Amino acid sequence: MNRIENYWEVKGRIVDWLNSYIDSNNIKSLVVGVSGGIDSAVVSTLAAHTGIPVYVLGMPIYQNKDQESLSDVHLAWLAKNFHFNVTTRKFDLTSLFEVFKDCMGEEFDTNHACANSRSRLRMVALYQVATVTKGLVVGTGNKVEDYGVGFYTKYGDGGVDIAPIADLYKTEVWELGKFMGIDPRIIEAKPTDGLWDDGRTDEDQIGASYAELEEAMHHGTGPAVGILDKFSRMNQHKMQPIPTFLL
Repeated sequence: MNRIENYWEVKGRIVDWLNSYIDSNNIKSLVVGVSGGIDSAVVSTLAAHTGIPVYVLGMPIYQNKDQESLSDVHLAWLAKNFHFNVTTRKFDLTSLFEVFKDCMGEEFDTNHACANSRSRLRMVALYQVATVTKGLVVGTGNKVEDYGVGFYTKYGDGGVDIAPIADLYKTEVWELGKFMGIDPRIIEAKPTDGLWDDGRTDEDQIGASYAELEEAMHHGTGPAVGILDKFSRMNQHKMQPIPTFLL
């Protein structure tokens, strides 16, 4: 699904939108986590184009070496091309994750819970840096993930302050990445959340490609309509405001 004709214009609009929010709220920095995937690569690059201080963090936890190497490639590319305002850091959170699991004990150690905890530990690291630098944590979710299937960890990668690409389909994020010069290896890599030791992709987990999900979401047609509906209903607790008892 590609609704965008002019990516130069869209890039400029997003950067202007970020700068407007920054100015209106007296923000001193932006903080982005990078995984080696296209979404975080695009968001960190957009953040860099604002010109304000940007902290870009690699945070591997038992990361697949291919994913980690792509994250390293992007960190190096940002450091080279935006050295005037981008600070890159890499924090290996593996030992922290192991301590956390040991504290919780085997009773609360399941693959699903641990996958979510990896994401939440990264969120804690992002907010640690954001608090010190008086900044915002910038979200990397796209339209399908954030508003279609709810494919993110609640209070993990879903725990952010601002979402610059959440109205862009994944196809559009890929195209924006190409326009901004993101490394082709990142663009061509199979999308994955990187939270599982078996290397499963997003398509493995959801059961449909992003192209199929975009067709279902935008047109209500195609083979993924049922999958989109199932995930949307299942994950409404992520996408709706927290239920609150009112007096």
